[in-house]
Amino acid sequence: MQRVEKTDAEWRKELDPKRYAVLRQAGTEPAFSGALYHNHADGTYRCGGCGAELFTSDTKYESGSGWPSFFAPKDAKNVRLIEDRSHGMSRTEVRCAACDSHLGHVFDDGPQPTGQRFCMNSLALDFEPAKSN
Repeated sequence: MQRVEKTDAEWRKELDPKRYAVLRQAGTEPAFSGALYHNHADGTYRCGGCGAELFTSDTKYESGSGWPSFFAPKDAKNVRLIEDRSHGMSRTEVRCAACDSHLGHVFDDGPQPTGQRFCMNSLALDFEPAKSN
């Protein structure tokens, strides 16, 4: 995966303020507010910052958390996991491996086969519908 390097000024110019707050400042959109929360279409979820392929609809499930949830990334190399002790909690942050954008967090309370719940912000993702034949 090719690294994407941009200055803060370039990110601010390219991203709308809400998306910038999530992707570049590790913000969180309000629960149940994201456009992709109830998306059930087949396709690929890409990084909203650089377009890297992160998740597929095959791994998306309804967690009831209020954010799009996946039990596995498309390729583990496309995400970077970081210990997060902010806000008085111990969590694991998920970032895009290509552009270092904040995507959300991963928890160990998901379904099998992984037992993980990648809880992502809709603002951190773009959805690319599967091509119909």
